Amino acid sequence: MAGVRKKSGSGGKYQGWFTDARGKRRFFTGTSNRKESLHIARRLEDEERQIRLGYRQAPTAAQKHKHRQVDEVITEYLEWGQFQGGRRGRPWSIEHAGHRRRYLRWWQKRLGLETMADLEGILPGVETALRSLQAAGRSGKTQSNYTEALQALCNYCLKRGYLAQQPLKALAAFDLTPQTWRRVFSRTELRKLLDHVPVQRRLLYETALFSGLRANELRQLTVDNLQVEKGGLSLDAAWTKDRKAGFQPLPRHLVEQLAAFAQSGEAGRIYAAHFYKARTRKLPPQRPLLYVPSQTDRRLTLDLERVAIPKHTPQGKLDFHAFRVTYINWIIDTGVTVRDAQALARHASPQMTLNVYGRPEQERMAEAVENMAAGAALEPLRALCVQRPPHAPERENATSELTEGCVSRDLVAGAGFEPTTFGL
Repeated sequence: MAGVRKKSGSGGKYQGWFTDARGKRRFFTGTSNRKESLHIARRLEDEERQIRLGYRQAPTAAQKHKHRQVDEVITEYLEWGQFQGGRRGRPWSIEHAGHRRRYLRWWQKRLGLETMADLEGILPGVETALRSLQAAGRSGKTQSNYTEALQALCNYCLKRGYLAQQPLKALAAFDLTPQTWRRVFSRTELRKLLDHVPVQRRLLYETALFSGLRANELRQLTVDNLQVEKGGLSLDAAWTKDRKAGFQPLPRHLVEQLAAFAQSGEAGRIYAAHFYKARTRKLPPQRPLLYVPSQTDRRLTLDLERVAIPKHTPQGKLDFHAFRVTYINWIIDTGVTVRDAQALARHASPQMTLNVYGRPEQERMAEAVENMAAGAALEPLRALCVQRPPHAPERENATSELTEGCVSRDLVAGAGFEPTTFGL
């Protein structure tokens, strides 16, 4: 039977109770007025009685959570992600967690989200916000990143019963065509670049070029990851993008140079000298193998400007990730199988290796077309000379006898014909 305590709690409100549809006693915090709290308790118990008798439907989990604060749910979601939200149940990376937090706070402010009930019917507001991003010059990939964070939060809530349905289910797909295209470093550009940078950046650029590792993966390398006998780098599942442990082979000369650099401990001293921790909030690993600047693209741009290598050309742009693009294209050019190229690139599918990172070589394609045409031998056959029919009248232009139907001497010889006169 519903009731209320005789005395109020420390906050001045009365605690009440009622019996739910399953016969269990439930407690709640009422108001500062005991009579009002008793009225609430009796109303709640009456609703539960109607549910038990079948006159009223039981509230869904989403209805129970509709008054819950969005702030609370976002905090819960971010904590879950940093615990096991990544691939294969591993935590998110620091960068990914930071992006999710920033995107969700942006959506919360833009859509005015206060309670979970505000997430229902947000599709028109989301589309309006995305149009504003597009008007501001943001690419389709950036818009997709913003939306993915909100969709992931809604999916998290849907699985836990905080939402009855996915409010962004009808959202249209994005045009993910990149606005900028990364090109492959030429060998001349690489020689020029590597010859004019300090030893710590030359080793960084060479390791990125001959391993295909991303900037954050290079930042996590320690001296223990260098396998001198095996000739490469061991990769930890804790910080690789695909969350898989592995081994990345390196050229022998680079392994020897990295071993000497690691023995000197120069990377750790450079990190300490640049106050890396204070400026970026990213802790370098213990006994780092390489020094990786906090802004790799900016550092590379300065190095390119120093040696007069253009960052932007009609073929595309150069940034730090272009080292990985160059690595994958050079691997493909060696003639390895698609499976091996995919494994070295550490991609989930060969389509990513060939269609996203692969770059066509214009000179090679032009040469291939020339070779194909030469092998087809489809040039029009023309006679070397034409015999004038008997009793034919003299022509004003004697050279016309040799013009019509002439055959190239080279083509005739290549086809196995002897240079001779063909009769009509």
